[in-house]
Amino acid sequence: MAFVEFKDVRKTYRMGDIEVHAVDGMDFEIEQGEFCVIVGPSGAGKTTVLNMLGGMDTPTSGTIMLDGREITGLSERDLTLYRRYDIGFVFQFYNLVQNLTALENVELASQICKDPLPAEEVLAQVGLSERMDNFPAQLSGGEQQRVSIARALAKNPKLLLCDEPTGALDYNTGKQILKLLQDTCRETGRTVAVVTHNSAFCDIADRVIRIRSGRAESIEINEHPLSAETLEW
Repeated sequence: MAFVEFKDVRKTYRMGDIEVHAVDGMDFEIEQGEFCVIVGPSGAGKTTVLNMLGGMDTPTSGTIMLDGREITGLSERDLTLYRRYDIGFVFQFYNLVQNLTALENVELASQICKDPLPAEEVLAQVGLSERMDNFPAQLSGGEQQRVSIARALAKNPKLLLCDEPTGALDYNTGKQILKLLQDTCRETGRTVAVVTHNSAFCDIADRVIRIRSGRAESIEINEHPLSAETLEW
């Protein structure tokens, strides 16, 4: 059994008399410890897939599995616990608490988890050991995204979900963040899924899931992924 499984997953939104099939029979798998890129154009269904996998939305039908556990059909309470314990989120915009320091932002996530990693240790891992006492407004965009990644990692999640994590960053800083995510996957064995519209990211992935019109158009295994340092777009 794969670590992540989507089996004939569908998500339909009703807008008045109109039905919108955001996800329309999605099938794919992700193995444990893989760096996976989910790529597709705007409106393809990428964010809906991420939201369902992260327990922020529920499918209309189909089955979603994580680490042998079916998450479709969980109660609201169990979905809350699933988001809290099993998933780490990294978004395009950093969603940091502005009146808390970098360390306090990471500790905030640690406090709600069963088996958190030390906040200081995780901030050091993302290169911010000298910036722990700074507030978000005192940090660059790249540093704020590093805090966001540290906050997600401190939860010690089974799966790290990243939604356009370089979207608000300049080119060079974006590459640094991608390298950090790739290194995190390689060094910790954590499963990382990055949702993006940028097909250049496919070159650094172990697995590429191309989404179009609510379906997995193709799934590719990359035997020799490039280092994020060498990526150009």
